[in-house]
Amino acid sequence: MRTLLRVAVCCSLALFPARVAAQSDAAKALAGAWEVSNADHDKRCNVTLRADPTTGGLKLEFDRAACAVDFPPLKEATAWELVGDNMVRIVGAKGKVLYEFTEVESGTYESLRPGQPLTFLQSAAAVGPPPQTAEQVSGDWNVVRSAGTPICRLTLAAPAAGADEMPLKVQPGCDQLVMRFGPVSWHMERGELVLKSARGTIWRFGDTDGTWQRVPEGPDPIMLVRP
Repeated sequence: MRTLLRVAVCCSLALFPARVAAQSDAAKALAGAWEVSNADHDKRCNVTLRADPTTGGLKLEFDRAACAVDFPPLKEATAWELVGDNMVRIVGAKGKVLYEFTEVESGTYESLRPGQPLTFLQSAAAVGPPPQTAEQVSGDWNVVRSAGTPICRLTLAAPAAGADEMPLKVQPGCDQLVMRFGPVSWHMERGELVLKSARGTIWRFGDTDGTWQRVPEGPDPIMLVRP
């Protein structure tokens, strides 16, 4: 029995360095730029996961004062750790777990702990480029149908301080499709460009590499493209 016990202990000790090495390699693979965000993606915090050891885990870098406004638990964050193959924890003093992110797809993790809203952790590659701002979107746009021929030109007024909704101008000669909708204002909402009519009906557009595609896409797609 003692011989078997010694063999088991020796085998366990022999495997321990391999497990540590694998964990270290996995942590190095995750090291880099990440983003913490809420479900609507209108609150974001850029963080950097380092593979360097620190008290309580691995080094974590972020703008504490700015990020704690939207994500209060981050005020206490001191480190991060990898648990198993698919869980990233952000921890505070004495190992207190602040967020426990579980991988839901490659480069995207989510955390839903008691008393907290659903929170995401995404790699910079998964997040992609930042959404365009209202300042970048303002100006002239052609409304284009699937055939590719412009049917209208809209001018989106530049954002004004404190304004949530900006006026737009429908240029002369527009197709009846646009005239029936009758857009009078626009705004940005969670990365989407929203046109609103005087009746309160809306058209939503999502950015696809500089061309804004109406969503949801119907049988006759409508796009906004720069002249």
